[in-house]
Amino acid sequence: MQLDPQAQSSARPEGDGFFSVGVVGNYADSDETRFLLTPEASGLICSSGIRLVMEADAGIDISFTNEAYAGFGVEIGTREQALKCDIVLSYAPLRQFDILKMRPGATLLCMMDNTLFEKEVTTALLEHKITLGCLDNMVSHNDIPVFADIIDELDGRASIMYAQDRLSFLGGGKGVILAGVAGLNPCEVLIIGDGNVECAAANAALDAGAYVTLMNNDISALQSARLACGPGLNTAAIHPRVLFNKVKTADVILLGNCTRQFEMPKKLSVAMKENVYILDFNETHPSVTVPRTVAMALSNVLVNFFDEMLLKNGFDGMLATTPGVQSGIVTYNGNLVDKLVAAYLSMPSVDLGMILAGSN
Repeated sequence: MQLDPQAQSSARPEGDGFFSVGVVGNYADSDETRFLLTPEASGLICSSGIRLVMEADAGIDISFTNEAYAGFGVEIGTREQALKCDIVLSYAPLRQFDILKMRPGATLLCMMDNTLFEKEVTTALLEHKITLGCLDNMVSHNDIPVFADIIDELDGRASIMYAQDRLSFLGGGKGVILAGVAGLNPCEVLIIGDGNVECAAANAALDAGAYVTLMNNDISALQSARLACGPGLNTAAIHPRVLFNKVKTADVILLGNCTRQFEMPKKLSVAMKENVYILDFNETHPSVTVPRTVAMALSNVLVNFFDEMLLKNGFDGMLATTPGVQSGIVTYNGNLVDKLVAAYLSMPSVDLGMILAGSN
């Protein structure tokens, strides 16, 4: 597909069904590197008639220049110009001072993180009547959390890349690879938890040739994991003696969240190998090291997302008719509608369904 690098979608008059989308980069003082759109995907969105305004150098973390985006019809401007659009795209939630620069009543689409549990951020969203939608909490028409699943899989697979690097001599390890060769056993990878991240890590470790054990305190979850990963995955219930033996021989230990609350006993650290590599998915997001892959994967979803939005006459129309989008809304037109955020901040929440029903 040939896209006109001089796309004139920005010249469309207001009120013709089209809208503007601002894309902002990551904060310089944060560790976040992930981004939502590639130049090619941006071009597809622009070609549909949507005006796309991007903060200058926003794509630097995924090694794309301003010229790469401008060549596909994206307007390159200041952060303030991007924040004034009808819809603002940011991988991480915006901070309070940026929210206050947005147009009142606009929409912010981002991924969920701890920023949204800061009272000043939520208060700014409410006072400015910003509709905030967390993409990773939204689900597709067949109830699949597409955005969240993509990040989970990339986190899981990248964790094995981390582990292999740390086990190698170049990474400061003892100079081994995960796979075994003739006459040598493969490295042992122990994964504790239940979810897409853990299954993706298990599959990646199996693909690399490692001996992989997944432990959990829920047998049904272990059965599901075995179906997802195949018979090559070893599964075990969390039992003190079994856990001790697995920790003692593991070369790599990956920690996630079990079905029921579980915390690795600190006393087991004395049983671990000297050069064992440990990664906790609750503290680290390995996908930050592959941000271009993240952008390419999420772009595929966002192109369809905006196509559907156009068919439904903008985000408000999409929200009113799409339950999967409603599940990701945190604030709507001055109302806090996410019960988890409300409970954490001790703030009142309103049922989004009732608001939408009352407006129809």
